[in-house]
Amino acid sequence: MSDASKIQAHRGMATWGETLVPLEDFREAAMGFGRRLSPEERASSVSEFVAADADPTPVEGPFERVAIFGGIYSNTHALGALLEDAAQRGADAVYCLGDFGGFGPNPEHVWPLLEAAGVKSIQGNYEAALASGRTDCNCGYTDPRDNQFADLSYRYTEQNCSAGFKVYMGGLPARRRIRVGTSEFLLVHGSPRRVNEFLFESTSPEPFLEALCTKVQVDGFLCSHTGLRWHRALPSGRDVVNVGVIGRPANDGRTDVWYTLLSAAGEGVEVEFVPLAYDHLALADEMRREHLPEEFVETVLTGWWTTCLEILPARERAASAY
Repeated sequence: MSDASKIQAHRGMATWGETLVPLEDFREAAMGFGRRLSPEERASSVSEFVAADADPTPVEGPFERVAIFGGIYSNTHALGALLEDAAQRGADAVYCLGDFGGFGPNPEHVWPLLEAAGVKSIQGNYEAALASGRTDCNCGYTDPRDNQFADLSYRYTEQNCSAGFKVYMGGLPARRRIRVGTSEFLLVHGSPRRVNEFLFESTSPEPFLEALCTKVQVDGFLCSHTGLRWHRALPSGRDVVNVGVIGRPANDGRTDVWYTLLSAAGEGVEVEFVPLAYDHLALADEMRREHLPEEFVETVLTGWWTTCLEILPARERAASAY
């Protein structure tokens, strides 16, 4: 089925679990879990949402060029390649937006690499969950199959992280602020609102992104969590960037992964998505030795996601192989 046909198949429909249902049926069911607001309550809620937050997070920098990535997912092969590539490209600093573990093998092996390179990190949902002793990753999935694989991944990671590594993760900040050139950016994992909020390109309208930037008082923000990179230059001149992840391919049929370079450019910034080749065959072998799901290995070898698909909006799902 072509991409256009896949998108057309979703017109007037909603994804519910692994099936498509009429959108009106979904809305009616969803209303049972929500509440209706009076005009006064709605106005108050909107006012509260857009009001600026008082955020004591210190600003780091200024930098001329910064390498930023998310979701290592235990992929030390890609992490090593990224650190080398970022140094060659003249990055002043390297930042990780969380999720050291999950999906891949031997999660604690990323720790010495991060420390030796001086990578500055924040907590993702994995770090927050592991440090607090949660029994699940708090990934934000709703589909039973997605949650089954998320549970397998989280339990493996939890069992292969030492107490010391968990303490280290718990000591990381939930967010950072950086200055690149003359612009100030907030670094978060999911969104400025929640660590596990999925901000997809097709479902993140400009007014919503502008409101988020206004609320946290920045010239833009950078996030991860979805695993899919995108950049939106907003009408106000702000920039919102999902930096992608380096732990698994971007569901594009390529074995490369991606990270982001943010560089000062006049009164603004230049955003560059950098493809990163690494020894994906060695990663696949390591995953098999650790008896991780073959579905995960297939993604590494083909570049196509085989799990965590149901969370994708229609447009992003249409670009998938499955």
